[in-house]
Amino acid sequence: METEFAALAASGATTLVSLMVTDSWTQARAVVGRLFSRADAGGTMIADLDATRTRLLAADAGDAQATREITDRWHTDLYRLLQTASVTSAELHEALTSLRQLVNTSVARPVLVYNNVNGGVQHGPVIQSGRITGLTFHVRDTSVPVQD
Repeated sequence: METEFAALAASGATTLVSLMVTDSWTQARAVVGRLFSRADAGGTMIADLDATRTRLLAADAGDAQATREITDRWHTDLYRLLQTASVTSAELHEALTSLRQLVNTSVARPVLVYNNVNGGVQHGPVIQSGRITGLTFHVRDTSVPVQD
């Protein structure tokens, strides 16, 4: 039974964290909130969910360490719900099914990137990238007059 609980909690935590950065977060929060409301009369888990989401959104894109820490934390909390019998494995499985449906229909929030170019005059496009392939620029020569 412990192995089943651990696997179910791990899957739930991974799915929950993946939804924290999507447009489906409000729905996912409600699903998970219902689970935690049985064991948490004060509602602190909802506040913790929101704080965790804020931390994840503030982390650098692709910050594997932050994602792993957050996932581990929610794995522990979901596992504790099962161990204390606050929820049954069937209830967590049902919630996980709902979360997986949200994953299939959700869209990740775009990451905004702002670049400032300074230190001189640039007479053309400025590109900051790790790798670019198949790029073509069509630049009009401003020194040649345009004929009407």
